[in-house]
Amino acid sequence: MKTLLQYILIYCLLAPITSTIAQTVYAGESTVDKVKLSGLYLTIQGDGKQIEKDWEAQLQTYGRATSSRGTYRVPNASISAISSEPINLISTVKSSRTSATIFTAYDLGSGTFVTPGGTGYAAAEDILKNFASKTLYEQEVRVAQTSFDDAQKNHQKMVRTGEKLQRDIEQNAKEKEKLLKRIDDNAKELEQLIKDQATNKTDQETALTELDSRKKNMEAVKAKKNN
Repeated sequence: MKTLLQYILIYCLLAPITSTIAQTVYAGESTVDKVKLSGLYLTIQGDGKQIEKDWEAQLQTYGRATSSRGTYRVPNASISAISSEPINLISTVKSSRTSATIFTAYDLGSGTFVTPGGTGYAAAEDILKNFASKTLYEQEVRVAQTSFDDAQKNHQKMVRTGEKLQRDIEQNAKEKEKLLKRIDDNAKELEQLIKDQATNKTDQETALTELDSRKKNMEAVKAKKNN
């Protein structure tokens, strides 16, 4: 049974391979609220809903974020790696049970967006790549934690079952002791009943002898009257 630490160690060995596959960022355009925006795309495999929650949490670190149907806005985002001045960040997330696709546009002002080869593009790309690494790692940890918790619950269940079995064994031993005592008492009772039965037979014979004697005496008394 693998421990949580073993799961994490396995992930750490595989993380570079997973990250390389999952962190392909590419430039593109997207229409948000009927406005065409230039930005960056990233698709991450995994629990899409959880990835979206993680991304929303990261956006909150840049400033006050608002959201509506998968569209997130941070009007005065503070991202020094991209710009020394506040920028307008718009991001959309399309998520499913198996993946999430993030689009992010960084408006530097006056309709100037971060684009390939331009100011801040490398930093914007790193932001998405680093986020992908982080959310994938956290995803692996959650899976490992869930597996560990399930194993721990199963072990605790087996321990409780073992404790119950031990109590049942002890109870069974007590019942056996009571039954053996009852058998012993029953044997002694039977022995006494047999003795009592033998005594009763003797008493019956004595009583019968006495009955015969009294009968003869009665007959003798009656015979005197007839004389």
